[in-house]
Amino acid sequence: MDYWASIAFLDTDVQLEAARCADELGFAGVAVPDHLFFAQSLKATYPYTPDGAPLWTADMHWPEPWALLSAMAAVTQRVRLSTNIYVAPARDLFTVAKGVSTAAAISHDRVALGVGAGWCEDEFVQTGQDFHTRGKRLDEMLEVLPKLLTGDVVEHHGEFYDFDPLSIAPVPTKPVPVIVGGNSPAAMRRAARVADGWIPAASVKPDDFRPVLAEMSRLRAEAGRDHLPFEIIVAFAALPDPDLYKQFEDLGVSGVMAAPWLTKAPGKDRYGYDADHVRTRMERFAEKLIS
Repeated sequence: MDYWASIAFLDTDVQLEAARCADELGFAGVAVPDHLFFAQSLKATYPYTPDGAPLWTADMHWPEPWALLSAMAAVTQRVRLSTNIYVAPARDLFTVAKGVSTAAAISHDRVALGVGAGWCEDEFVQTGQDFHTRGKRLDEMLEVLPKLLTGDVVEHHGEFYDFDPLSIAPVPTKPVPVIVGGNSPAAMRRAARVADGWIPAASVKPDDFRPVLAEMSRLRAEAGRDHLPFEIIVAFAALPDPDLYKQFEDLGVSGVMAAPWLTKAPGKDRYGYDADHVRTRMERFAEKLIS
C-alpha cells in the first residue's frame, strides 16, 4: 500500500515542510488542493458538509498548485507530487498545460495530474469559463493535454478548443499520469474511460465504499481498460488501521490519503498547525504504518 500525505489546511511554509517530511519518512506521494479565492458571499453549495458551508475560513492558504508542487520538487528527492484535485476546466487549456508541464519538468517526472470538473461555480464565473459545460470541456482537455505535453507540434480542432500547429516547452520526458477525482457517476465514468487512476472525493466510510469500488471495476471492464494499471487512492473516514488497509488493498486500492496532523487547533476557528506538530504526527504515522 502507498501512503500519500494530503496537505490541505496547512499554511504554505508548513506545506513545504510536510513535503520534506514525506520525502524523508517513506510516504509515496504528496497531494495539494486547489481553490482560487474565498468568496465572502459564496453562491455555490459545498457538497461535502450537511449545511453546504465550506470547512475553511478566509485566512486559509490555497497556494497556486503548480507553483507549490514546483517548490516541493526543489526540496524533495523521490516523493511523487500530485494535485487533489485541480479544477482544470476553471482555466483555459494553455494555462493548464503550461502549469502541468513546468512542474513535471522541474520535478523530473514526479508529477501527476489529479483533476476534476469542480463544484464551485463562483470560481468559473470569475475566470470566464462556462460552469455548465465543464465536464465536456474537461473531457476534451484530457484528450489534448497528453499531446501538448510531448512537446511535439500539435494542432486541434474540437468543440471547445481550436488551434493551429504549435508546441510548448519545457515538457516532461514521460507521460504525466492522470488521476480523476470525484464520486459522481460522470467522474467515475471519466476515470474508468480515460484515466490512470481515481481519487474518490472527500473521505469514505469503508463499508459504504465497497460497492462503489465494485462499480468502478465494472466501469473499467465496460470500457475495456480493466487490464491496464490503475491507481485508486482513498481517504478513509476511519482511524489508521493496517488490517483495514490490507483488506482494501486486496480489493484493488493502491493508496491511502492521510493527514496525520488533522485535528482542530484548540481555541481557533480554523485549522492551524506548526511544522513541529506536523513532523511529529507524520513520524508517528510512518513508524506505525510505513516502516
